[in-house]
Amino acid sequence: MSSSKSKSIGLDHEQLELKRTEMILRTTKEVVVKFIEMGKVTPVTFDEVFQTVYSSVERAVRKDLTRTK
Repeated sequence: MSSSKSKSIGLDHEQLELKRTEMILRTTKEVVVKFIEMGKVTPVTFDEVFQTVYSSVERAVRKDLTRTK
């Protein structure tokens, strides 16, 4: 019984992690789209800007998660 409980907890954790990743990607996309609209991002700078924004959003989410625990 405990192994099935562990599996369900693991799945819940995996699902939660997937939702967090999806949230981070969506937020990153929105920020980068705004930068594109403002002319701050070009095709040449897109990759670097996307990675930088993603890292910033991910750090903010992870930092917030550690505060709530």
